[in-house]
Amino acid sequence: MPPEPFSRVPAASAAVVAAAGISAGTLLESGLPAPFSEWLFIVVCLALPAIGWLVAVRRPDNVYGWLLLAAADCLGLGILGVGLLLRDATGHGPLAVLGALFTSLSTIFYGLTWVFIPLLFPDGRLPSRRWRIGVWVAGAAITAHWAGVLLSPDEIYVVVSRGNPLGLSGTAGLVAASVGGLGQLVTFLMALSVLVSLVLRLRRGDATERRRLRWMIAGAVGTLGGGVLIAVGGRTGLGLGAWIGLMSAMASPAVAIIATVFRHNLLDIGVGIRGSRIFLVFDLRPTVDELLTELGPALEEAEPAEQLGRLAGAVRAGLEARWAAVTLADGTRVVSGDEDGEAVLTVPAGLGHIACGPRTAGRFTAEDRRLLQALAVPVALAIQSAGLAARLVNAEEAERRRIESNIHDGAQQQLVALIAGLELARATGGGPETLADLREQARQTLTDLRELAAGIHPSVLSQAGLVEAVEERCSRLPVATTVTAETGLRARRFPDEIEGALYFTVSEAIANALKHAAASRIEVRLTQAGGRLQVVVSDDGKGFDPAAAGRGGLGPLADRMSALGGGLDLAGGPGEGTRLRAWVPALG
Repeated sequence: MPPEPFSRVPAASAAVVAAAGISAGTLLESGLPAPFSEWLFIVVCLALPAIGWLVAVRRPDNVYGWLLLAAADCLGLGILGVGLLLRDATGHGPLAVLGALFTSLSTIFYGLTWVFIPLLFPDGRLPSRRWRIGVWVAGAAITAHWAGVLLSPDEIYVVVSRGNPLGLSGTAGLVAASVGGLGQLVTFLMALSVLVSLVLRLRRGDATERRRLRWMIAGAVGTLGGGVLIAVGGRTGLGLGAWIGLMSAMASPAVAIIATVFRHNLLDIGVGIRGSRIFLVFDLRPTVDELLTELGPALEEAEPAEQLGRLAGAVRAGLEARWAAVTLADGTRVVSGDEDGEAVLTVPAGLGHIACGPRTAGRFTAEDRRLLQALAVPVALAIQSAGLAARLVNAEEAERRRIESNIHDGAQQQLVALIAGLELARATGGGPETLADLREQARQTLTDLRELAAGIHPSVLSQAGLVEAVEERCSRLPVATTVTAETGLRARRFPDEIEGALYFTVSEAIANALKHAAASRIEVRLTQAGGRLQVVVSDDGKGFDPAAAGRGGLGPLADRMSALGGGLDLAGGPGEGTRLRAWVPALG
């Protein structure tokens, strides 16, 4: 996904502010030429705005990138504030005041890196609703710590031996210092709670989530440990212990996030190597086209139900969800993965819908929803195909039972009666009249068997084609019937499934016209144009109410047309007769 245009300017501006503050503040503090340690400090600190800018630009809908930039700005302005404090010789001039204000922002940087950056990792959302109160407590504690440092009469930074130009005196100053100390303590305790939460998430998570959380836990430990070293070692000046703690506090959050992003492809960003060049790779998650291209051969060979299973697996893999399910209109569900909870994301897909469980790491983003909505199109087609296949199977089963019933109730009973009559004639020495009756029963049974066979697949359809089969079917009707066909269509043959589907559609339409519409005239027209073979059956019967019309006997025929890539529709109304049109693709 390309960067959103609206995200570039604010992200770049925030990153520039942070980088400028880090560089200028460090050089103001050390002067030029700066020692190697100061340049190293600058490089380490610049990692945070760099990774924040990258995430904010590439994933603007993820607030985590903006959180990193906010922390980086507080860090940059805090470092700049120290430099301004050191450059103001009086300790009470405008530079000192501005420096004190900027330096106090360092407390917000520590609060964000101690609490919010590990807590909201990796998608900027709380791991559970139970943390809502904790967020308010942490926010209040960080604010109290910042206000206490800003207004305390003590020196605002250990290297600056002068007092705070913004500090309050007397009781107010004591209250400010107490509030700041309490806020710092509560912030540190909240940071420990977040660390415990990360460890618990590590134990409950799957393999992918555990690999990612290990880095953030290491980063949180490094950040908190660095803060402790600064607090302990900084009492006697910025010695070696405090300097190590400072470097750890600055580097740990960025290193943890960079390692997770590039090593485990967090936020679909990775590192590629080509020859001697190292470059970033974005959008590692497969697109819809890539998923379908990969699935294409497998879907072509699979049955409709199996197609749904493979598409559910593609949805699960593409969104990195713990499970994904495709649900049909009749409630049938095809699940990929272990369904272990409520669906987090659901979108409609034709006559059904797709549901996804939680992501293996983090939560679903707007990009995930767009990907799922795009995948809903092929899933909807698969759902339609599966439903159509199920209806065709049911129609075939119903037809099989109808034929079985006709054989049982008709020809079978007639044959049983004929055999019984023959046995009786042999036992009694039946005369000519008895034999004549038996001969007539045999002829009637043969006629019924022929009609039954014609209902299954008339021989004239196989021998002479669609037009003659329709004419033969209409020649025996008790009402005036006209059959017209385009020139040349009579001699043309089509695949058996096409001729059979259109023949039985005409037969069903005629049966409905005689049985339900009380028609006195029926017209059948067969045409071929535009790559379609079409039949239209019209009658002058009493018509039908479109609002009350159901699938009825035409439902399986419509499914049959659809399975061949065609369609079937009805037109008409009360007192207007009925017009049925059916068509299938047919070249010729």
